[in-house]
Amino acid sequence: MAWACSGSSNSELINNMAAAGLITSDRVKRAMLEVDRAHYAPARAYEDSPQPIGHSATISAPHMHASACESLLPFIKPGSRVLDIGSGSGYLTQVLASLVTPGGSVIGIDHIQPLVDMAQSNTAKSDAGRKMLQDGTITYVKGDGRKGWPQGAPYDAIHVGAAAAEHHEALVDQLKTPGRLFVPVEEGYVQHIYVVDKKQDGRVERKKLYAVQYVPLTDAPSGHS
Repeated sequence: MAWACSGSSNSELINNMAAAGLITSDRVKRAMLEVDRAHYAPARAYEDSPQPIGHSATISAPHMHASACESLLPFIKPGSRVLDIGSGSGYLTQVLASLVTPGGSVIGIDHIQPLVDMAQSNTAKSDAGRKMLQDGTITYVKGDGRKGWPQGAPYDAIHVGAAAAEHHEALVDQLKTPGRLFVPVEEGYVQHIYVVDKKQDGRVERKKLYAVQYVPLTDAPSGHS
C-alpha cells in the first residue's frame, strides 16, 4: 500500500500517507508537512520509496520515517532530547526537531563527513531549518553511531536509520528512564524493527515489530574518514 502514497508535492505525499493510515498522529503529520523532502532527496522526492543519496547511503521511504516518528512519539514532545543515528540527508533529523520544538534538541550523527556536510546544507535550505541550526535545536556531528553520542546523553528517544548487527547496549545506556529506542536489527538474512523501552525503574523491554530492509550500520565505506 505504501508505494501508492506517492504524490506530486510534499503535501500530497503526506496527506496520502495519512489517508492510508500510515500517519495516525496530527503532530507527526504537521511535522512532516513542515519539512519539504525536496530539500533532502536529490530525485523523486515525493515518491514513497527509498532514494540513494551517495556514499552507499539512502534516504528511507517516507512511510518508514512516519513509522519511526509514530513509534517514538510518546517520548518526543517540546523540550525533549533526541539522537538520530545515521542521519544521512538530515531529513528525519529536521522532522524530529519540529516535534521537540520549542525547547528541545536533536543531534544527527553520521560516520561519513560528506553526509554530515550534506545534512547541514540541506537543512539550511529552509528558513525554519536555518533557525534550528543557529539556535542549536539541530546539531550534526561525525561519529560512530554504534557508540551513540554520550556527549549529549541522556536522550528521551533514539532513532537508528541503519541496520545494526546486534543490540548495542551503549545506545540503551544513553536513554533516559523512561526512554525509547527505535532500531532495525539484523537477524540472519532478515532485519526487523525493534522498539526498546527503558522503563522508569531501569528495566529494558524489547519488542519486535516488522521486517525491513535498511543499509547496514557499519564502518564508513573505504575511502571515507
